[in-house]
Amino acid sequence: MLNSSTKKNQTPSLLITGISWGRMVVEGVGDGRDFKLWPGGGRAWDWSETGTHHVPGIQPADVQELLENNCQTIVLSQGMLRRLQTCQETLDLLESHGIAVHIAETNEAVEIYNELVRRKKAVGGLFHSTC
Repeated sequence: MLNSSTKKNQTPSLLITGISWGRMVVEGVGDGRDFKLWPGGGRAWDWSETGTHHVPGIQPADVQELLENNCQTIVLSQGMLRRLQTCQETLDLLESHGIAVHIAETNEAVEIYNELVRRKKAVGGLFHSTC
């Protein structure tokens, strides 16, 4: 668990500066289709790494990198048409680590995430920019 002095010195999460169908722009990372973001960094989210599909959805392995990068809150997008699900095992894993979770349609997920970034929270997320 992070103590209050660690939280103050933590590298901030990166803002998402643009979102449209099939494209996102993240400060310091660039543009792409799907992203994994965490305090101080991020990268493209390649679903084939963990065998993720819309159903059953986001796998525990998909969020592992976010846990390793000290996220205290995680935002999971459902896609623009809410087709991306989240496995119950993923939610159970995050709960077992005491992580606050927000699940929302991608545009709404970006709004939630950016607001948490502005509030200097240790937030990470998985963002899917299409269906």
